[in-house]
Order: sequence, then C-alpha cells, then structure tokens
Amino acid sequence: MRRPTSEIATGTLFGVALNYQGLLESRLAEFHQPPYVKPPVKPVLFIKTPNTRNADGQPVAMPAGERLQPGPALGVVIGRSASRVTEDEALAHVAGYLIVNEFSLPEDSYYRPAVKAKCRDGFCALGSEVVELADPHALDIRLLVNGELRQANSTRNLVRSIPRLIAEISEFMTLHAGDVLITGTPEGRVDVQPGDEVVVEIDGLGRLTNRIVAE
Repeated sequence: MRRPTSEIATGTLFGVALNYQGLLESRLAEFHQPPYVKPPVKPVLFIKTPNTRNADGQPVAMPAGERLQPGPALGVVIGRSASRVTEDEALAHVAGYLIVNEFSLPEDSYYRPAVKAKCRDGFCALGSEVVELADPHALDIRLLVNGELRQANSTRNLVRSIPRLIAEISEFMTLHAGDVLITGTPEGRVDVQPGDEVVVEIDGLGRLTNRIVAE
C-alpha cells in the first residue's frame, strides 16, 4: 500500500546519527579520545525542526559561504503510539517507509549534532509516498548528483535495526503516529553546489529529486 506523505507523515522528524557500520567504524579512533572516551552506547538523536520540511521536486537553498551535503536515508513513519515497546512489538507500530534526504552542513561532532548545521530551512526533503515494505533491512540506497552515482549503501549495514531503534527510543519518550525516524545516513557524504540535481533512490520506494539553489 502507498499513501501520500502529506497525509500520514505529519509529526516530529527524529534523526539518528552514526547508524551505519562504515560511518561508525570510521570514527572509532576519535571516540576513544577525550572528551568521549568510548563510542555511544545509545542512539544519538537529533530533531529536524518543522522549518526543515521539504518535498520531492522542490529546491534546497545552499546557505551563502557554507558547504552543503545531502544525506540519503530511509525514513520510518510511526503508525500508532509507541511507548516502552519491545523489539518484537516494534514493527506493529510502523505505518510504512519513505525516502528522506537529510541535508546538512558538515558536522564537527556526531555526539552533539549542531542545530545550525541540521535545521536550516528546507533541509529535510521527504518523498511523496509512504510505502509498506515486507523487509526494510535489505534496501539498496543510492545518491546521484547530476546523474552520477556518488553514494551507495544498504540498510543491511545499519548499526541498529529499525525494531531496536524504536524499542530504545520508546524507552524514554513516546513516539506518536505521524512521527518519522530518519534511520541514518551512510558514510561518504559529498558536497553539492547551486544548480546540482540531487536524487535519492531506495529500492521499493522510488526516487526523491531536489535541485540546489543559491540562498
């Protein structure tokens, strides 16, 4: 079943950092240095504020004097409230899945994602449809810039599965119907420039296209 994003994914946008194996492994050395001492033991969360919402086919403004990086990701739409659910129960609370492009300025700290890097206007593009999937953990994800493949990964490489994310997050806060969990962006983020066409493709979900414009 496919449903319009505008009707079902209307809640809070929660991002999860460091949720791809390759990205986490690339940062392990710095996580063993002060002030961190060890890698995170719980999901590292951030919020994409309402002003970041954007849509398929819409422009994304590149802030003057900054670097802009797209972030291909799988979004999980909560279908009914989840509070202290177990991993076995978690997927029963999911309405479906959608493509997300989680735009950001380059990040200095994955432990403390910066609001000014994550929450610029239009910095979270959502695909137009929410789709039910049998297995969200075997999806290939591709980022194309001007038709050239620039990133490729798979949800097979998630550090935390979707049921585990829902269980761990719902331990301390209720997830409500319409909320979206952005399950993470893979390693290898690239810079884009005004005029670039940026496309995210995810198996079974289709394509999400945005063009970069100058602020």
